[in-house]
Amino acid sequence: MPSALTCRGAVILSAVCLACLMFGLEISSVPTILPTLEDVLHADFKQLQWVMNAYTIAVTTVLMAVGALADRYGRKRIFLISIAAFGITSQICGVAPNIQTLIVARFLQGMSGGALLICQIAVLSFEFQDGRERAIAWGWWGVIFGIGLGFGPIIGGGIVAASSWKWVFLIHVLIAVLAFVLSVTSVHESKDPQASRLDVAGILTLSLAVFCLAFYITQGPDFGFTSTAGLAIIGLSAVSFVAFVIAEKVSARPMFDFSVFGIRPFSGAIIGSSAMNTSFWPFMIYLPIWMQVGLGYDSVTAGLSLLAYTVPTLVMPPFAERLSLRYQPNLIIPVGLFTIGVGFFLMKFGSAAAHPSWLTMLPGCLTAGVGLGIANTPVTNTTTGSVSSDRAGMASGIDMSARMVSLAVNIAVMGFILVTGVAAHLTEALPSLDGTQLRPFAEKIAAGDNVSVPGLTASIVHDALANGFGWVMLYGGIGVWIMSAISFLIFNAGVSRQVKVQPSE
Repeated sequence: MPSALTCRGAVILSAVCLACLMFGLEISSVPTILPTLEDVLHADFKQLQWVMNAYTIAVTTVLMAVGALADRYGRKRIFLISIAAFGITSQICGVAPNIQTLIVARFLQGMSGGALLICQIAVLSFEFQDGRERAIAWGWWGVIFGIGLGFGPIIGGGIVAASSWKWVFLIHVLIAVLAFVLSVTSVHESKDPQASRLDVAGILTLSLAVFCLAFYITQGPDFGFTSTAGLAIIGLSAVSFVAFVIAEKVSARPMFDFSVFGIRPFSGAIIGSSAMNTSFWPFMIYLPIWMQVGLGYDSVTAGLSLLAYTVPTLVMPPFAERLSLRYQPNLIIPVGLFTIGVGFFLMKFGSAAAHPSWLTMLPGCLTAGVGLGIANTPVTNTTTGSVSSDRAGMASGIDMSARMVSLAVNIAVMGFILVTGVAAHLTEALPSLDGTQLRPFAEKIAAGDNVSVPGLTASIVHDALANGFGWVMLYGGIGVWIMSAISFLIFNAGVSRQVKVQPSE
């Protein structure tokens, strides 16, 4: 660690960085093992979706609650509990005997992961308040977080190739033990004597709304979108969201203060935050499937190929900071989102090539990663910098919640579009195929499972998969372009009243 930090400060920063490394890896390394889970645990396509969605939904459920708990009962105490819980739930994931147990364990792991994320931010904010130390600490935190997200695919692929999928989870048990020991011996306890009470009504209603929406999209083809059960689930989601809005409006200390959406820079940045998780991050769940099933790569080669998608997100932020100083976030954020869309269209063209490979996908992957790298840091800086300092924590919570909610919903949406695109090609290629079996066959193909149907050749399977992924890439490109335009309009309507937002140190 840098010499500008004290010895104790270096130990504290090491503990926090280990915590953020675990959180980042569990988002980006798990997608590379989904095809392996399909084979080993006999998981179907929907269950593979829930392996990821259980984690993201669970993170959303605890984000705002843990901040209040840490302020009231002690940030170090809750940080230690979250580290221990993450290690224990990672152990359960690693020894899961079936896919159902893994999904439940992933939900529990997501809850502890969300707590871990909030607590590490709180610990850093309290422990490093001197300007120079603070800049160093947050800089290293960002680098390690980026490494976890950016290199997760190759780390996950390498672990599977060298050992077993179980160690993608079990490795966090070892990291958690080390982080726990370092935290016990170095982190100071801190509380907020004026901490607000827990917003239970807001937490429960928002969590229920998100879960029901994701469940409706993911399971809808089975029970019928317009069936009584389907309408009841989506109705419950809508009612829960309305109840959430009402609960926040009447609460004396709401976790979501909707008045901040009247600040144009904040609202424009939140649209950008949601846009990145409508396109770039949920597609990271499915891109390894295309690399392994569609292009035929092993887990290590797929992980290496995915570096083109993730590494630009680590390289671009310093450049994005300089661009923000010169051109302001009201331009940089929409431009970054637009660039992500360009990347998705290039990936679509690359996947439709006569002989698709990592080379045909490379321009699109790089471009999308560059766009994410341009937009991500200005989004975070703008959401916290456009409100008063006493509301920065709440603004950060809204930003993170917007990301997780968008991610959870769009994992489900992209999965639905992928299967629908595969099914559409099968209908054209095999018009005699039994309609009742069409979607189950499409789901098996999307998950990389073998399907035995008369007339179904390897060429048809590949073309069907390419068609499905083409639809997903089209959705990602068009979706992020629309949100880029919305963000630009919100930012620049009444631009003369906007306050200049300075990027963080």
